[in-house]
Amino acid sequence: MATIKVKQTGSPIRRTKDQRATLIGLGLNKMHRVAELNDTPEVRGMIRKVQHMVEVVEG
Repeated sequence: MATIKVKQTGSPIRRTKDQRATLIGLGLNKMHRVAELNDTPEVRGMIRKVQHMVEVVEG
């Protein structure tokens, strides 16, 4: 299965609880942390929800 690397670039401070929970679900909870995840529609939806705080490093 294909994987995707996601890097956290924004802070979860002053964000809603669901956005913080989404970051934790992606395996990100500190700045500049990188997580390698399976490329599934569910993960893509989570990335889209917090797209202002993450960037895709490799696709």
